[in-house]
Amino acid sequence: MVEKEESKDEVKYYRLEEVQQHNSCKSTWLIIHNKIYDVTKFLEEHPGGEEVLREQAGGDATESFEDVGHSTDAREMTSMYMIGELHPDDRPKIQRPADTLITTASETSSWWTNWVIPGIAATIVTLMYRLYMTEE
Repeated sequence: MVEKEESKDEVKYYRLEEVQQHNSCKSTWLIIHNKIYDVTKFLEEHPGGEEVLREQAGGDATESFEDVGHSTDAREMTSMYMIGELHPDDRPKIQRPADTLITTASETSSWWTNWVIPGIAATIVTLMYRLYMTEE
């Protein structure tokens, strides 16, 4: 009886290559927060449709899972499908790069550059138009 309790606490590790092979409708595995889920039997039951899960099959679905904003019930349901964890050596392979911040203008530029340059361009175009019209 003690052996059974220990086996429950033991975590089975899967290599990334093995998870990547399970990307079909016959065997669909996902990685969410470094845990491996076999969602093959859940494909037809998934409220968002099976294609949502199939798109992520064999890979890291953490970002997609979190972006949807799953309910507490859905998060609890994941434990039914967990079969193990991603091997610690493979975890860096699926890490996404940090979010990059998009800057539209450097802080040293000022508002006048946004108006002066187009103003000068408009003045030049106007002068060229007048010059063209006076030659005719």
